[in-house]
Amino acid sequence: MKQLIIAITLSGALISCNSSGKNKTETDASSTKEAVTDSTTTHAENNYVAIDTEDAIIATSLMAAPAASREGCTVIGYNADGELVTYREGDNEFIVLADDPNNKGFSAACYHKSLEPFMARGRELRAEGKTGPEIFDIREAEAKSGKLDMGIPGATLHIYYGQNDRYDPETHKVEGAKYRYVVYLPFATAESTGLPENPVGPNHPWIMNPGTHRAHIMISPLADEEE
Repeated sequence: MKQLIIAITLSGALISCNSSGKNKTETDASSTKEAVTDSTTTHAENNYVAIDTEDAIIATSLMAAPAASREGCTVIGYNADGELVTYREGDNEFIVLADDPNNKGFSAACYHKSLEPFMARGRELRAEGKTGPEIFDIREAEAKSGKLDMGIPGATLHIYYGQNDRYDPETHKVEGAKYRYVVYLPFATAESTGLPENPVGPNHPWIMNPGTHRAHIMISPLADEEE
C-alpha cells in the first residue's frame, strides 16, 4: 500500500510539472504574439520612408511654413547636382528653402520674402567660397552702407530640422524634426529690446549678434523636444 501511495504521488507531481511547462510555453507564445502585434502596430503608426523624390522634398520642406500659408509659398532649393532651382512659384509672403538632399539629416527654412536680398547675398557669397566670418563682415559693411536691404524689421525665419531624413507620407512630418524661430531686428541690442544676450532657458527668447546687421531674436525648442 505504501508503494502504491508513493507511485500515485509521483504521478501527480509529474502531471503537475508537465501541465506547468505547457502553461509557461503557451504564455511565452502569447507574449511573443502580443509583442509582434505591438511592434507591427507601432510600425504602422510611424510609417516613415525615405525622402527620395522631388515631391517628398517639397512636401516635407513646406512643413517649415505656417500651416495656413503652405499652399501659397514659393519653394526653392538645391537639387542633386548642387544647383539652386525653383521647385514651385508661390503668391504669398513666404519663401521656403527646401532641404538639401546632398546633406545628412533634414533642414528646411521658411522666411518672409523681404529677407530674400539678405538670404540671396549669403548664398551668392557661399558659392564664391567665402567663409562664415567673411560672409558676416561683407554683409555687415553692405548693410551699414545701405547697399544690402535687410528686409522689414521683425521679419521671421522658421526652421524645421532634425537628424533623420525619413518622413510620414500621410502627414509629411519628418521623423524627430522640431522647430526653431528667428526674428530679425537689424542693429537691435539688449538695451533696445529688453532681451538678454544669452538664453535664460529652453524656449526663452534672447538676442543674438546684438548691434549688428544680423541681430535677431532666437527662440529654440523646449528641452524635452531636444534629442
